[in-house]
Amino acid sequence: MPVEGLSHITLIVADLARTARLLADVLGARQIYSSGNRMFSTAPEMFFDVGGVWLAIMEGEPLPQRSYNHVAFKIPDAAFDEYLARVRAAGVAMREPRTRVPGEGRSIYFHDFDNHLFELHTGTLSERLERYAKAGP
Repeated sequence: MPVEGLSHITLIVADLARTARLLADVLGARQIYSSGNRMFSTAPEMFFDVGGVWLAIMEGEPLPQRSYNHVAFKIPDAAFDEYLARVRAAGVAMREPRTRVPGEGRSIYFHDFDNHLFELHTGTLSERLERYAKAGP
């Protein structure tokens, strides 16, 4: 049987409350659970809904360094400037967008406080593949 889809994404963060604010302010994440003093997992945790994706954050040691490994969320192109303003207002480190073929969408890249890289992207897989096909070999 094939995989049914994405279950959830879990990120380890040093400060649950600080990351929760960032997720709400920038991504519009809706908190759906907080473990509080209860321990069902290996550490205190919080669950969020981000555009229908279950995103979990768990307390622990942050990543030691930044990389291009990232989680990308789809945003409408018309809201690009709004999301760019949200990221800037959050005061997190932004990464320069990579070089793109015109027509494959726009992206905003930012690191959270624990070195996780997020991308807010306006394009879709089908749009990207169509644009790459037009570019030739």
